[in-house]
Amino acid sequence: SLAVPDYTTLARRSARLIPALEPVVGEDPLHVVVDSTGLKVFGEGEWKVRQHGYAKRRTWFKLHAALDERTGQVVGHTLTPNRVDDASQLAPLLEQVSSALSTVAADGAYDKRKVFSYLEKPPQGAAIKALIPPRKDAKIQQHGNRKAPPLPRDQIIRAIQKKGRARWKKDSGYHRRSLVETLMFRYKQIIGNTLRARLEESQFSESRIACLILNRMLQIAKPQSYPVEYAG
Repeated sequence: SLAVPDYTTLARRSARLIPALEPVVGEDPLHVVVDSTGLKVFGEGEWKVRQHGYAKRRTWFKLHAALDERTGQVVGHTLTPNRVDDASQLAPLLEQVSSALSTVAADGAYDKRKVFSYLEKPPQGAAIKALIPPRKDAKIQQHGNRKAPPLPRDQIIRAIQKKGRARWKKDSGYHRRSLVETLMFRYKQIIGNTLRARLEESQFSESRIACLILNRMLQIAKPQSYPVEYAG
């Protein structure tokens, strides 16, 4: 006797749905890794393809995600058109994280002064350490003869100049950033690489639900370990 809504009703309601990601995090500050991937828009319409063929420029969106390095769960998510640059989404991603943050790792696409400025004085409070490799022709902004404290980006450049880019990545733990690439692989293998909803608001909800599904799968699959006292 339960009333089941039809597809049109579900599609219309999904535009107003913003589910919580519900990650399980510990008490320690988080090490977060950030990246993005492209998702195609599902289909182009049978009549349009029959009359005019497939478009030369296929429409696609960018899924941006922030991942907790310790648990592998998504703690932040945004969906934008493909023309939006990755660096502009770092703040919206981190502002979704309720826990304290210690480190943020990202690739060279996030090497922007606005990113480093945000991480130095984030709304959450304490400064966040950045593990972002600068471009190869990067220049030091503030030289050592000034009384002001050194800038984090300049310190990375100096470390790379001193011991090389590969050594800096190893010593700093930058390679942990590859975990977010594993997340993108899981998304496309389990959920798919397309967005099936038609409205942009519904596409946001669809991709967010997909991230919630991946979080739930990890929570179910991982055992809960705790000490047991034996009185023998």
